[in-house]
Amino acid sequence: MNRIEKSKEKFNQLFGEGVTAIRATDPDFQDILNHFIFGEVFYQGNLDDKMRELITLVVLTTNQTLPQLKAHVSAALNVGLTPVEIKEAVYQCAPYIGFPKTLNAVNEVNEVFKAKNIALPIESQKQVNEENRFDKGVSVQVELFGDFITKMQESTPSNQKHIQEYLSAFCFGDFYTRGGLDLKTRELLTLCIISAMGGTEFQMKGHVQANKNVGNNKETIINAITHCLPYMGFPRTLNALACVNEIIPEN
Repeated sequence: MNRIEKSKEKFNQLFGEGVTAIRATDPDFQDILNHFIFGEVFYQGNLDDKMRELITLVVLTTNQTLPQLKAHVSAALNVGLTPVEIKEAVYQCAPYIGFPKTLNAVNEVNEVFKAKNIALPIESQKQVNEENRFDKGVSVQVELFGDFITKMQESTPSNQKHIQEYLSAFCFGDFYTRGGLDLKTRELLTLCIISAMGGTEFQMKGHVQANKNVGNNKETIINAITHCLPYMGFPRTLNALACVNEIIPEN
């Protein structure tokens, strides 16, 4: 199949055979969009459609492109993602983009779930309690980043230690330990989230290394960033790739 045929097949798989509103007013633009995203990018690399839709969900959440997010929640269900996986991908955004934007996305997800008679709330994926969330978070950090975490915590000025404690207990304790998505998936999604944010090159380099540490190789990382391209544009994509190449140089 050529890219036009591929785009029609993939679009119908994701969204059904309905006609988008924009086609009536901007058919040329819709064709460019469809042929590039669904005829090229969706077929680039080794990611399956479930991972592609998870990536799409977190980038759209980060960008707060909520109408498109709503459409892709349905697409995510159509390719076989569970309600738990969808919710966990959106929740994973909170430490990076903040609660208000994440709540906006959660509301869109809930509207789709209600329309499809998916019972709410879905089952809890919580794995920590008040006594162990900090220690569990540190354990995840060490798995991702190595002994650097301990050294960083020790060298942090006393008036800023609470930020490091929040990072361990909240970001990595409350979120990374949750069920529904494994650590490799969460870390790949995190790299996509901070790539889409822009201006996070320092953090991106750390998370490129963390992805490598948990088993996401350079090919997978590049394919994930490639999938972000239609949703975040070339400047942020090229910045992300520069970070990847700095941390994992070409042989």
